[in-house]
Amino acid sequence: MVNPSPKNWVKRKKKSSAEAMPIVTSLKPQRNNKRVNVYLDGEFAFGIDLDNLVKFGIKVEREFSQKEINKIIHEAEFAKTYNKLLNFATLRPRSESELFSWLKRKKVPVTIHRKLFIRLKRLDLVDDTKFAKWWINQRLEFKLKSKKELKYELRQKGIDRNIIDEVLIESAIDEEKIAKKLLSRRRFKDNRKAFAFLARKGFDFNTIQNVVKYTGGE
Repeated sequence: MVNPSPKNWVKRKKKSSAEAMPIVTSLKPQRNNKRVNVYLDGEFAFGIDLDNLVKFGIKVEREFSQKEINKIIHEAEFAKTYNKLLNFATLRPRSESELFSWLKRKKVPVTIHRKLFIRLKRLDLVDDTKFAKWWINQRLEFKLKSKKELKYELRQKGIDRNIIDEVLIESAIDEEKIAKKLLSRRRFKDNRKAFAFLARKGFDFNTIQNVVKYTGGE
């Protein structure tokens, strides 16, 4: 999370404008070796990623003004948040709503949401249509879902109804085939139970009637 109020090293040290600015006294690598702890005037000030370390020319014995320190901390915390968000977004495809929920859970300031999303869009990681297609393919392959169930799940993921309808049409889902596979796994002896089972799964009356007849019911 971006730190909205970094430590004011100038005031804390009670230095007048005539005195020297805070000076970098030590740089210590963090355990992951991807970030470095920066010490100003002998005390820990902030952590920073390697790219920003080089970008701002941070090295031992260099002095920085409070304004410069504030900017460095802001950029460092933004990079930290972005890398965590990027990891979340690449574990599997995410809907835009899921990404927003992540930002909210992590209490990321709203002021940087847009900048974060711009970065993700450049990497083609924010696209609800692509997400809906991926979700449907995955669910049909591993879960055998009806259109109604898929619609419900996608709405839970924050996908717009128009996008859902378009993707479902393109997917050309054969619900009778799916329903037959589901029944073949359960092997109901009572057709009424088979009918009720498919109804709970979200299949419509005509689909259920055709499938139950196919399996030998009346």
